[in-house]
Amino acid sequence: MATKLQSVGRIAHAVVLMALVVFSVTASAQDLGPPVGVAAPDIGTRLDQTGKPRTLADVTGKNGLVLMFFRSADWCPYCQAQLIDMNGGAAEIEKRGYQIAALSYDSPEILQTFTAKRHIAFTFLSDPKSEVIDFYNLRDPQYLPGSRAYGVPRPIIFILDKKGVIKAKLYEESFKVRPPVTAVISTLDGLGKGS
Repeated sequence: MATKLQSVGRIAHAVVLMALVVFSVTASAQDLGPPVGVAAPDIGTRLDQTGKPRTLADVTGKNGLVLMFFRSADWCPYCQAQLIDMNGGAAEIEKRGYQIAALSYDSPEILQTFTAKRHIAFTFLSDPKSEVIDFYNLRDPQYLPGSRAYGVPRPIIFILDKKGVIKAKLYEESFKVRPPVTAVISTLDGLGKGS
């Protein structure tokens, strides 16, 4: 009987610990970047992968914008896979009246090389000094000055309406796991039903 009670106690303890972990991950997830329901910080004018100056208004579709922050198209295989996946759903996103813009600290030249090689159909924006990344409070603190990753954002996708208000954000706790394009499309569909 005592052994049975100890087992039940251990199970109850494990359930409580798991609930605390899930709660803390969810709470910290809500804290990444600006909150849902506020106007997205202005990005100013950024160069795209062709060297053309672009603003948020320039890259926003008739219903809004899917704004991705990613680490690097040059050296991050998780980013490269996510960008290729997003490209596979770009037509579906555009059918819903949204455009896609992906922002990193990469130079326009690096972004051009990646988009040309992978035939990416959406806009990439260069933030070489990580200014926009900092406006959005996304800089990954684990990288120190001198590291090639210094200035990269924690990867996240914001969905903005046509007025620039953040309607949703999608991301994972680990930079190694990314929301798939199907999750973005499902979120857009859910937002469309709510309007």
